[in-house]
Amino acid sequence: MKKFTSVLLLAGLVSATSCDKLDDFTGGGNGEPKEGVTLKNHSTVPAFFKVAPEFNDLKIYSLLSSPDVLQDSPNFIYGSMADGAGLLKEADGTFTLINNIEADYSIARVTFDETFKPVKGEYILNAEATAYTAQCSGSLITPEEHGFGPTYLSGGEWGGSSKAVFAVDPYKSPSNASVATTLSALGEWSTENAVAIGKDAFPGKTIIFIGDDHSDNEVPSGQLGMYVADQGDLNNGKLYTLKVTTEGVIYEMDMAEGETYDAEFIEMNERNIDLLDAEAKEKGAMGFSRLEDIDWRRGIAANQRELYITVTGRKKDGLVGKGSTYGRIYKVVLDKEDPTKATISCVLDGDKLDGKAKAFHSPDNIVVTKNYAYIQEDPNGYPDTADKAHYAQLYQYNLNTGELKTVLECDQVAAAAAGVGNTERNWEITGMIDVSETLGMEGTFIMITQNHGWEPADGSAFTDPLANSQANSRKEGSQLFVLKGLSN
Repeated sequence: MKKFTSVLLLAGLVSATSCDKLDDFTGGGNGEPKEGVTLKNHSTVPAFFKVAPEFNDLKIYSLLSSPDVLQDSPNFIYGSMADGAGLLKEADGTFTLINNIEADYSIARVTFDETFKPVKGEYILNAEATAYTAQCSGSLITPEEHGFGPTYLSGGEWGGSSKAVFAVDPYKSPSNASVATTLSALGEWSTENAVAIGKDAFPGKTIIFIGDDHSDNEVPSGQLGMYVADQGDLNNGKLYTLKVTTEGVIYEMDMAEGETYDAEFIEMNERNIDLLDAEAKEKGAMGFSRLEDIDWRRGIAANQRELYITVTGRKKDGLVGKGSTYGRIYKVVLDKEDPTKATISCVLDGDKLDGKAKAFHSPDNIVVTKNYAYIQEDPNGYPDTADKAHYAQLYQYNLNTGELKTVLECDQVAAAAAGVGNTERNWEITGMIDVSETLGMEGTFIMITQNHGWEPADGSAFTDPLANSQANSRKEGSQLFVLKGLSN
């Protein structure tokens, strides 16, 4: 395994007095002092990471893990393979986290008190509602960023029969968890994520991008979908897929790192997953080897028209020379007058074994700020070079300079020694979102790990029966963290 020279950071071993505070005491009701946001460890399970020397000032706090018991919902179980998330601040100073639980085919709502301590958990969409389809990455639509909402978007990816985009009211009653709302106008895909870009990109319009995690073994088939409608309309818009129009570009591997290619979004008539895939291929849409997460650059309107997508890659003989093996990051820039016109460039290529992304081993998730993209790995189990022989890593990509740095790596050796999982099954880093504005603390992010191979010692599963009442082969736990000290 690749080694960092920095010492192991176990957030759970930080002194109980070590914390980050925002306004230790702010005015409360009836003149009583009220404690503000205070970042510290709340989970019974520590964080297991090795942090790169350049990020030694980074602080990691373990907030919630699958074995934890929350004070206001002692029977709640933070389930198997937690993934995409969105965070809201409430008028009373508390916080609401909407969080996909991928392998339990469900969506949880976790309440944090005004200090940012998790106190309650419940399931607002269960496996019955999703037809036992995995809910992977997710994104939050808010009035501040998008001009309407709040609405949480999630996609059905694998394991079940509902491959649509789900629209979830963050305040949905858990008593109605078995009922789902899907957005048929956005089509059916092997949906990894659906992400609406900022309202300033195209005033008066809502534009949502859909990542298709299609894993064909012969032809790269993961497409980039785009839904365009009037602002706030999730039902009557038009659906498109990306086509690269530069001559000679047939497959994604025809695009070289650092080069820019012309592209357009072509309108789709079909919405059924198989018919939509066939139509897209017939019309020459670009296929990627498992198009995973999507995010857009924050800041001015021009930034908001800048999209970043992760392709996690797939190692199959039939894909050689066609689709990425180890993973890539692409930038798509939309024309300021017409979102159906665009350019695309591969900015980081994990298949270039002497390049700056030579360590990439299946980049899976991404969060983009004004100046950086943070790329999270889900190693697919083929560390073919020494550079790729590591556990899941988090990378920082500078959008202005192109510099790529490794921030941290999961320390599964230390975790296994502590009884948390093993060293054979790679964990996934996922669910990272920028919560700096929500918490009022610059450089603050939420991050999640799917701790593959970590199961309850008694042989049970880290699964809440209110999320998934059926027997589940995925029994492993999840951890939720807050990170402070990364640049925005």
